[in-house]
Amino acid sequence: MNLLLTGANGFVGRRLAIALESNPDINLTTIIRRSVEVRFNNVIVVQGIDANTDWSEAVKGQNIILHAAARTHIMKDDAANSMAKYHRINVEGTLNLARQAATVGVTRFVFISSIKVNGETTEIGVPFTADDIPKPIDNYGISKWEAEQGLLQLAADTGMEVVIIRPPMVYGPNAKGNFAKLGALLAKGVPLPLATVKNRRSFVAIDNLIDLIITCIDHPKAANQIFLASDGHDLSTPELLNRMATAMGRDAKLFPLPSRLISVAASLVGKKDEANRLLTSLQVDITKNRDVLNWSPVIDVEEGLQRCFGKNEQG
Repeated sequence: MNLLLTGANGFVGRRLAIALESNPDINLTTIIRRSVEVRFNNVIVVQGIDANTDWSEAVKGQNIILHAAARTHIMKDDAANSMAKYHRINVEGTLNLARQAATVGVTRFVFISSIKVNGETTEIGVPFTADDIPKPIDNYGISKWEAEQGLLQLAADTGMEVVIIRPPMVYGPNAKGNFAKLGALLAKGVPLPLATVKNRRSFVAIDNLIDLIITCIDHPKAANQIFLASDGHDLSTPELLNRMATAMGRDAKLFPLPSRLISVAASLVGKKDEANRLLTSLQVDITKNRDVLNWSPVIDVEEGLQRCFGKNEQG
């Protein structure tokens, strides 16, 4: 099987490339942004992904496209014309690649989207499902949703199969973003006012996400389907912090403070979005994955966190 992976320099893409390159049944070609990042066998360097990118050489002879490259969500994105930049890369760039792939006979296009297509928050006990009406709010989520719509229409028009995967926050060794920030605070022993937060959030270990993506590469029932990703076990913010600390061999220094006060204080210092992710709920239902793909997470939360912070991972 000939497979083309974009975004091989990213957090998810790099782990995907390692897993795919070790599979003797897959002939992998990776797309990266800069030649200094070359670490795989068959590499193509592209300077940018947009409506004008020429993919003719890259897609020639490929059976499967795994599209993990994107302009990712940026907290407090102050870039001028932010929506235009998301649209150029995540929508126009994605659909340009998909059209060229369909033209040369690629059979399946697997798109790594985002749970932000579903929305930002859920009520406790009312998780997002793959069949929900999308309600993206920010520019990143909207751009991913627009790309999904274009891909599904292209599938209907050309017969090329499309698979869409929407992960929530992905964690793993060397993860960045909020997960890394929380880990750094716990490692320093910083007291955090989150002991009594009563929310539920879904997360997905990088190993579970990679396994789901690889399952979707050639599973016959994955064609033209949307799947959500998670570990299948939701945690409150205090539970997450305590489990992270345990994996580090430390104690989480949590103390109680009303969520309303935390939110107000965070807003005053420009950290409202970060606080919302610690205080609100976002749950994901992966029943469809089990029913359609016979897929379940390959590791549990404890193992996922141990791989992040355990002694073997820290060297």
